[in-house]
Amino acid sequence: QVQLVESGGGLVQPGGSLRLSCAASGSAANIYTMAWYRQAPGKERELVGSITRIGSTFYADSVKGRFAISRDNGKNTVYLQMNSLQGEDTAVYYCNGDIGVSPLRAMTYWGKGTRVTVSS
Repeated sequence: QVQLVESGGGLVQPGGSLRLSCAASGSAANIYTMAWYRQAPGKERELVGSITRIGSTFYADSVKGRFAISRDNGKNTVYLQMNSLQGEDTAVYYCNGDIGVSPLRAMTYWGKGTRVTVSS
């Protein structure tokens, strides 16, 4: 079955950087748009940004200019480079991916998340 596994979370000081990874496995189907979401304590899950199969990106205003999403299609992996981290970025970060034999038949799969804590 399809699995998405995030890694790279941890504790970082304000102003620091982290790079998250999300690797997809268990499917020979195509991986289309991949996205990063986050959920802070007591808040709803929100979209951080996304990247299409050909590399077009979208970012939430709150992270624009600080975060960058990239992907390696050969490794079925998407990355989230986070710079200038602030306390408000503290959250569990989740990735998802639209996976299927064609875009219209793709299903969305989620990882279990990786925790990012920004604190001095």
